[in-house]
Amino acid sequence: MLSYVAKRILMAIPTALVVSLLVFAMIRLIPGDPVSLMLGDTGDPALAQEMRTQLGLDLSLPQQFAGWAGKLLHGDLGTSVRTGEPVLDLIMERFPVTAQIVLAATLLASLIALPAGMFAAWKQNRWQDLTVVSGAIFLVSIPSFWAGIMLIWLFGVQLDWLPTFGFESFAEIGWPALKYMVLPVVAIALTEIAALARMMRASTIDVLRLEYIAHARAKGLPERRVLLRHAFPNAFGPALTVIGLVLGHLLSGAAVIETVFTLPGLGRLLVEAISSRDYPVVQGCLLFVAFLYVFVNLVVDLLYPLFDPRIKL
Repeated sequence: MLSYVAKRILMAIPTALVVSLLVFAMIRLIPGDPVSLMLGDTGDPALAQEMRTQLGLDLSLPQQFAGWAGKLLHGDLGTSVRTGEPVLDLIMERFPVTAQIVLAATLLASLIALPAGMFAAWKQNRWQDLTVVSGAIFLVSIPSFWAGIMLIWLFGVQLDWLPTFGFESFAEIGWPALKYMVLPVVAIALTEIAALARMMRASTIDVLRLEYIAHARAKGLPERRVLLRHAFPNAFGPALTVIGLVLGHLLSGAAVIETVFTLPGLGRLLVEAISSRDYPVVQGCLLFVAFLYVFVNLVVDLLYPLFDPRIKL
């Protein structure tokens, strides 16, 4: 088990290095002069040269990467051109908002989708299975922004039960902060339930056809125990992969939902930075997002042996 964990951690290190190089290269491949785009129509050559020196753009590409990587190792992602604040501070200020919403939505989607997928597989080709599959197809067809707008219209405008915009920290105002999370969490969960339910259904159908399931049933075990004790651990592996991909994608910034509900999250920070041509923030956000994907995939890999002991071998 320890060797498995060590191998996965060691594999994540070169991945992080490659990701850093790709992020650096993508920012440099953006068409146009970044300084001219950030300054707009000011037309001041002295100010432009000062900003190029400040951003290190007057150096060669290898020198730029070496300087940027050196600062990165010390946790320095640069300084925002628009606000003058350190990029890492901006990210750490916005990321908790995204994390709270996304983790709650992923948990809600998993609690609904996994049992629904297993139930549909158990009742394969019956009306219960058709109902779950039809519901999944309907949910996967709903754009997240449209779901958010409909939730705002129904529960915020018509019924006036929940706030339609803004965010309050749970640490500051306590339980009343939860009402600000309900609508964005439900909007995200609705769009993710379908993928999880369909994957869980497909993997459970494959597992229920295996010989050890027939053997467990032949021994007279209750169907509930067969499903939970014998089928679920093996069927959960593919669904765990999907959960990891969904979590990495959403943690990188649910920009659409954050924009609809005016949440001060990471996705909205990235959108604002792109709109204002704040390249240090764009570069820092992209790198943070990429590292999030690497970290989430590493966690998923480390969780696999808990559900499938064969992986330890």
